[in-house]
This record gives sequence, structure tokens and C-alpha cells, in this order.
Amino acid sequence: MASIDAALPERPDRSGRPGRHPEAAAPPTFPPLAGMQLVLGTFALSLATFMNVLDSSIANVSIPAIAGDMGVSPSQGTWVITSFAVANAISVPLTGWLTQRFGQVRLFTVSVLLFVIASWLCGLAPNMPMLIAFRVLQGLVAGPMIPLSQTLLLGSYPRARAGMAMAMWSMTVLVAPVAGPLLGGWITDNISWPWVFYINVPIGLGAAALTWSIYRRRDPGPRRVPLDVVGLGLLVLFIGTLQIMIDKGQELDWFGSNEIVMLAVIASVSFLFFLAWELTERHPVVDLRLFGRRNFTAGTLALSVAYGLFFGNVVLLPLWLQQYMGYTATWAGLATAPVGILAIVLSPWVGKNVARIDPRKLATVAFVGFGGVLWMRSEFNVQADFATILVPTVLQGAAMAFFFIPLQAIVFSGIPPQSLPSAAGLSNFVRITAGAIGTSLFTTVWQNRAALHHAQLVEAINYGNDSANRVMGQLAASGLDRAQTLANINRLIDQQAYTLAVTDLFYLSAMLFFALVVLIWIARPKTGAAAGGGGAH
Repeated sequence: MASIDAALPERPDRSGRPGRHPEAAAPPTFPPLAGMQLVLGTFALSLATFMNVLDSSIANVSIPAIAGDMGVSPSQGTWVITSFAVANAISVPLTGWLTQRFGQVRLFTVSVLLFVIASWLCGLAPNMPMLIAFRVLQGLVAGPMIPLSQTLLLGSYPRARAGMAMAMWSMTVLVAPVAGPLLGGWITDNISWPWVFYINVPIGLGAAALTWSIYRRRDPGPRRVPLDVVGLGLLVLFIGTLQIMIDKGQELDWFGSNEIVMLAVIASVSFLFFLAWELTERHPVVDLRLFGRRNFTAGTLALSVAYGLFFGNVVLLPLWLQQYMGYTATWAGLATAPVGILAIVLSPWVGKNVARIDPRKLATVAFVGFGGVLWMRSEFNVQADFATILVPTVLQGAAMAFFFIPLQAIVFSGIPPQSLPSAAGLSNFVRITAGAIGTSLFTTVWQNRAALHHAQLVEAINYGNDSANRVMGQLAASGLDRAQTLANINRLIDQQAYTLAVTDLFYLSAMLFFALVVLIWIARPKTGAAAGGGGAH
């Protein structure tokens, strides 16, 4: 079937001369793998993906310990997560150019090895600025790993089994949230938090060696292609200033601060220049023309907004459990880890049937499931026991099974094979950026809502309140002086305020997931087409 480039006019360069689309030349194709090579190749690519995703989830439950050791607040400790995500988002769009410039197998293998080195440096970091710097390095080198693991895996399987290939890939994305909190909690409580990074060293070395041994002869090789330096610079400026603005907004009183206003202006102006430049550049660092495809646009937006909501909640839950519900890192991990159990069970069925069942229906199941789970969490209170917290976590796994695979099928529906690296890079860039912004917004809004609830609760603590007087009398009778009594009451109010704030966010997230169902049905994917395949749109 004809590719999109046959239907689109040549893109002129800035001098007005016609130029070819950067993805116009199709790379050489290789036959699918078979037998033990297919098994080992799938395992190697999945292992690298597992390591990448694990590094996010494993750090979530370690944030309070890292913040305590580094002498910063837990909200500042979340920079360990957002710095990685922002750097990762910036480097992901370069996947298309880097793949052509160095070859996809070489690039993937080197990225894995550099990720190992960056992980080792993170464990050695003596202070928060150094840890953030090494996390930025780790995010930069991790950028090509997930998009290339997808494209290499799709190239390893026959087109008819593309859905199963993506199911195998997604399994690792789903197993990591199970292993991450458990490992992170146990390591933090029983060894020390740097080992949540050191654990990547043996995993990464094994994945790199296995990948190179199987795929090195399947690399189309490097090609000299120009780099859009201006576009890259504008991208870094836009994403960097936006994330700094969100991270520091709470600390600097948002737009009451000249620094925040300046960051907002720079982010807005650089974004507008970025759009104008990329839409007229002959070799753009981000191929925004992909957004001209209905399926890609609807799928990417739905995937990204949903991921931002999902990841914001994933970060927030263990913070609330450890700071205000008395959970250790290990128990917070146990409360959040079972999210992958049903996902692991159901994902093979989803992968097998995604080409037969309309992926919009499957994605609808995911969004309704996420909405239901978060509505259940919005009913939490300070008396919620471990079982109460665990039930929605387990059920969330079912929603996750219907999340990545159908949405990826929608995103890649109709994309020609030669455009897959750029499509995977761009969709992952938007998704990861949404995850970083979601994390920062959730922690900021959580603090703001908690302050509001705290003020409202404090108004009820006065000498005319019989319950307050009774509690103060009991605390005084136990031997506490007035200052200690008030400190204990303030701690109880904090627990209530932050619990009310987190349930506010759970409720808001539930409503947004229900609303995302509408966005999914804007897409028009071809049922029965393999993911990533397609002809003219």
C-alpha cells in the first residue's frame, strides 16, 4: 500500500526549494526473527524497557528517604522524578534523527550502557543538586530506549503478530510497577536508597550484551542527516522553562513572583517559535506533520493526558501513605505494587485481540476502569486500613491491561513503517512530558488544597468546641504541656487536611478519566490492521 509520502507534497526548505520529508527514504527491511533468537530478542528488549520503567516506579517510594538524607522537603524530593522525566522528554524526539545518524541497534545498545553509567552516578551523588544533574543525564540517555525497543520488537515479529509483539512489550511496562515499589521499599528500609539506582547496573549490562549479540546484523547502518539545531534549542528552552516554572511555582508564590512570570513568558514565546520553525523546517527535530493524522492526534492526546493523570496519582499515593498514614517505604510499596497483577494476567488477551476488537472499545474499558478506581480512592479517610487501600490498587491493574496496547494501536494506525521511529518518538515525547507536568501539578495542587483544608479545620478548633476541648483535656491529662498539646492537635489536623486534599485529587482525576472516553472516539482506527502498519491515511 502506498505510504503517506506518496500522498503528501514535498516540503520546501527555507529557500523555497522542494525537499523530501526526512522519513521519505524507507530503511532496508529484515525478515522476522524465529525460534530462540525471537525469544531472546524479545527478552533483551523487554529487559531494557523494564529497567527504564522500573527506575521511575522504584524511586517513588524512596522520595521521603532521599529528601531526608539530602536535607530537602519531600515536595522538592519529587524533582528526582521530574528532572528525569523532563530530560527524557527532551531527548525522545531526537530518536528519529539519532536512529538515522548512528543506526538503531548501535543507538539502542549505547543508550542502555550510558543509562547504566548514569544510574551508578546517581547512587554516588553526595547532594540533591548532583543527584538531579545525574538524573538529568540518565533521562537524556534513556530517551531513545523505549521508542527503539518498540520499533525493534515490531521488526522482530511478522506483521500479523504485531499485536502480540506489543503485548509482550507492554508486559514489561506492567511488571515494573509491581516490582518497583516492592524493591524500592525493601531496599530503602533494609539497605539504603542509592541501591535503587545500583540495581540497574547488572540488568542494563545483561540487556545490552544480549541485544547486541542478536540484533547487530539487523542494523540498517548510519546515514548522514542534518540536525535541526534551532528546533532542538527551542524545544529544550520551552520544556525546561515550563517544568522549572511548575516545580518552583509553589515555592515562589506563582505569578506573584517576577521569576515565575518571566519563566512563563519564555516558555510561551519559545513554544510559539518552536511550532513556527518545526512546521517550515526541511529536517525538523520533531515531525509535527504527524499531528495531521486523526488517529495519531486523538490517540497521542488521550494517551498523554491519561498518563499524566495516572503518573501524578502513582507519585502522590506513596507520598501520602508515608507522610500522613504512618507507612514505611516497604509497606507503601506493598500497598502500591499489586497494581500489575491483573495487568499481567489480562495483557496477553488484550494483545491477542487488539487487531480483532475495535481498540476504542478496549481503551474505553481502561478509562472507565481508571475512573472507577480513583472514585473509590476519593472515599478514603484517615481510618482507611491496608485492605481498603489495596482493593482499588488491585483493580487498577485490569484498567492498565486495557490502557497501553489499545492506545498504541490507535496511535500507530495508518503510520507507514518508515515513519514508525518518528511517530514512536513524538508520541512518547508528549506522553513523558505530560507525566512530568502531571507529577509537578499534582504535588503543587495537593499542597494548596491541604493548606485550604488546614485553614478550614483550624477555624473549628476553639474553646467553644466541646470535642476540641475534650481532646485537649485528654492530652493535658497525659502529661503534655500546652505547646505539646497544640503540636499534637496540629499533627492530627495536618493528617486530616492532606487526606482531604489527596481525595480531592482522586475525585478530580476520576472525572477527567471519564471525560477522556469522548476523545478516544474521535479516532478512526482500522480494526484488523496491524499496529504500525498502514497505507495512505
